Amino acid sequence: MTKIDDIRDTFFQECDDLLEALNDGLGQLGDSADDAAFDDQTVNAVFRAVHSIKGGAAAFALDSLVKFSHHFESVLDLMRSGKVQPSIDLLKICQKAADHLTDLVASARSGNDQTGLYDQDLAAKLLAFGNPDSGEAAAPEQDFGFVPMIIPISLDFDTPTDKSTFIIKFTATYQLFANGNDPVHLFRELADLGEYSVTTDTSELPDFDDLKWDDIHIKWEIRLTTARHLSDISDVFEFVDGLCALSILRLEDELATETPPQLPDIVQQTTALIAPAAQTPTDEDQKLQRGTTEKISASPKASVRVDLDLVDKLINIVGELVINQAVLTQCIDDAGLPESSQTRASLNEFKTLARDIQENMMAIRAQSVKPLFQRMARIAREASDIAGKSVRFETLGETTEVDRTVIERLVDPLTHIIRNSVDHGVEDPARRREAGKTETGCITLSAAHRSGRVLIEVSDDGAGINRPKVLEIAVSKGLISADAVLSDSEIDQLLFLPGFSTAKVVTNLSGRGVGMDVVRSAIQKLGGRVNISSQPGKGTTIAFSLPLTLAVLDGMVVNVAGQTMVVPITAIIETLRPKAEDIHLIGAEGYVVSIRNKLIPIIDLGQVFGHRNQVGRLSDMVLLLVESDRKQPWALAVDGIYDQRQVVIKSLENNYGHVPGVAAATILGDGKIALIIDPEEATERYRPQGQMRQLQGLEEV
Repeated sequence: MTKIDDIRDTFFQECDDLLEALNDGLGQLGDSADDAAFDDQTVNAVFRAVHSIKGGAAAFALDSLVKFSHHFESVLDLMRSGKVQPSIDLLKICQKAADHLTDLVASARSGNDQTGLYDQDLAAKLLAFGNPDSGEAAAPEQDFGFVPMIIPISLDFDTPTDKSTFIIKFTATYQLFANGNDPVHLFRELADLGEYSVTTDTSELPDFDDLKWDDIHIKWEIRLTTARHLSDISDVFEFVDGLCALSILRLEDELATETPPQLPDIVQQTTALIAPAAQTPTDEDQKLQRGTTEKISASPKASVRVDLDLVDKLINIVGELVINQAVLTQCIDDAGLPESSQTRASLNEFKTLARDIQENMMAIRAQSVKPLFQRMARIAREASDIAGKSVRFETLGETTEVDRTVIERLVDPLTHIIRNSVDHGVEDPARRREAGKTETGCITLSAAHRSGRVLIEVSDDGAGINRPKVLEIAVSKGLISADAVLSDSEIDQLLFLPGFSTAKVVTNLSGRGVGMDVVRSAIQKLGGRVNISSQPGKGTTIAFSLPLTLAVLDGMVVNVAGQTMVVPITAIIETLRPKAEDIHLIGAEGYVVSIRNKLIPIIDLGQVFGHRNQVGRLSDMVLLLVESDRKQPWALAVDGIYDQRQVVIKSLENNYGHVPGVAAATILGDGKIALIIDPEEATERYRPQGQMRQLQGLEEV
């Protein structure tokens, strides 16, 4: 890969951050679209994001991206100047423009021709908003060719007094050019603000023999006469903030810093006329000048971009380190060394260091779900347009951090869920009015950490699941027998069967009966679970429960009928050894344990996984209290507890497929393989019939 390729990759990585800021800002503006005015800071942040993309794209001659960014930027500039009034229609156009800008960036990154992708109709709509009073056809698109202008100094007393002359001193750094920037493009932006001239200072340029390619010896001084504010000039250099030495001063302030020569009285009088008192810097300008100086003196926060493949390799090495630690622990235990020995002390230090390395690597690998949620917002907008429905999309918990691999694999299942929520969940406006609801439906996407896992929910305020219809379709398709008696939750689970669909016609959104099946399969491959809850007339919630990481976890190593298994620590509420009098039989096979006047169902893991035919002697076993995603506590019975340690997660999906009740596997210190239990699936796999119904409302007095 060449140096220019590295610079190009850096630009597109920065585009990801800028697009995230753009969508975030538009989302904030959407919340205030009905207000009298938009928040100025948010509008400025959105404008700077588009402006920065445009500046970087120009450096790589991405004409379509530059052209569209310019149209988008023009509308945003009118918004921040107050010349265009805020409206919902304007925000919709801006959101579509942001989506199209994302597509253009993705196309440019892949090296494809953007000409066919360029949306002329959307560009025309932006131009229409940019010329609200013209009533004429959109003007031809501008030629962005750079034409330098030299402005002679004259004593023309007819010059409008609302213009100011600024002296801009600009010195680039090597990092500025390494990031794909070009000062010429900055000068082009200044040309849009007013009349200017550029002077190049080459006084520090060394002889050719002493010249080093990575040293910058050229400085520029720009004299700009404009009616715009200092903040508008500062915005031009926003993209190169921290990559250059920059000074922006009004001409009179620049002259005040120098020792003026003794001038004749006539010249002093002329100078007084050119610089009237009205041109004195405002408090805002002085504040911006101080801020500019502070930016120059302060160093940017140190950061480094690392190839994700390298991070993944390092994660794997950390996993092997944890396995090696377990091997050493096993060897020391087998040797019978006392706890007070130096070897034991060194091992404990090794464990601490290994844990610190593992936690820091997980922090590097973790990413916020915010970009994923922004992508789903676009899916919701496009789906609502296709379905002809008015839908409001809300997000909660955008800062929740999840393993990068988990985020990547959530795109497809969440896309299916969002599209189904729009198509099947939210009713038509007419039906919503009849039900006493607002015409605009609401879909909420949320994320939160819970018991060492991440819970992602998609909720709508629609009609809910029509369970009689679902049951009828399942019987007609032969998916279940006609005499089957199913609970509400079991009927809801029918939606995940392959080929099941409630749609009468196949549309661009749904109807083929593969979406929900794909969702469950994708989530199970991540070691997660899918739950559905629905209330007729009020809406439906689909929840994903996923592991925080796919690398290392804290587990409790237990004995299950002579087999070594691991239960995630995060799933365990407490452990106890029950007394015989606290164990009760409900029905023919169901056992419960009394804990603090509550009856908790017991599930023998040895029976669940087929290691014994009947429940063992529970009073001689250890109970692990776990809580399901539905907040239902269960007691998992095991024969004993060996240890509590970090274990490396080894997926079974690639070689064996999904195993019910098993999340993954791990390698122990003695080289043996142990299964990592999924407590939620284990309880779902074996629950005595009627046990939960019998326990409903049953408490000890």
